[in-house]
Amino acid sequence: MIWLVIGLVLFLGVHSVRIFAPEFRRAQIEARGLNTWKGIYSVASIVGFVILVWGFNIARQDPVVFWVAPVWMSHLVALLMVFVMILLVASQVPAGRIKAAVKHPMLLAVKIWALAHLLVNGDLASVVLFGAFLVWAIIDRISEKKRLRAGLTTNPVAGPVKWDIISVVGGLVLYVAFLMFLHEWLIGVAPIPGL
Repeated sequence: MIWLVIGLVLFLGVHSVRIFAPEFRRAQIEARGLNTWKGIYSVASIVGFVILVWGFNIARQDPVVFWVAPVWMSHLVALLMVFVMILLVASQVPAGRIKAAVKHPMLLAVKIWALAHLLVNGDLASVVLFGAFLVWAIIDRISEKKRLRAGLTTNPVAGPVKWDIISVVGGLVLYVAFLMFLHEWLIGVAPIPGL
């Protein structure tokens, strides 16, 4: 469990600098340059992610189980993940109507993903992992609203509908890939047993 926690602290910590230490971030960018800051940020994120995945896999080998979800719950999670994948793609393309309406599709995707996985994973490692991501995404969204009110950021403006089409089609392709083979290949668990 300790490696999972270390990975989460590193990965989410790096992603929280803008939330909790914006002046530090600004000073680092001014002193080192934006590209150097992005490089440090990326390396720390990758290292944190690798450690948290490794730590999660270790922690799952000796689970402490709080609850066991009914089998039908995995179908609900599968449905929620359709929206997650569409939002993930929408977060990576220019704004269409989806991105403009949601404002922060990546954060909403993380919240839905984390909550959905908490519904079907009642072991301690999963509660720590998905709970941490859910709390982080909520805090980051609150921080985004504060930055918006302070005039430090703006909401996306709706662009051409082609970006919505790309988001939906791309999200569905990503969803099918995860459902059919990527989830089991990357995580080691079939999202819907027997599929």
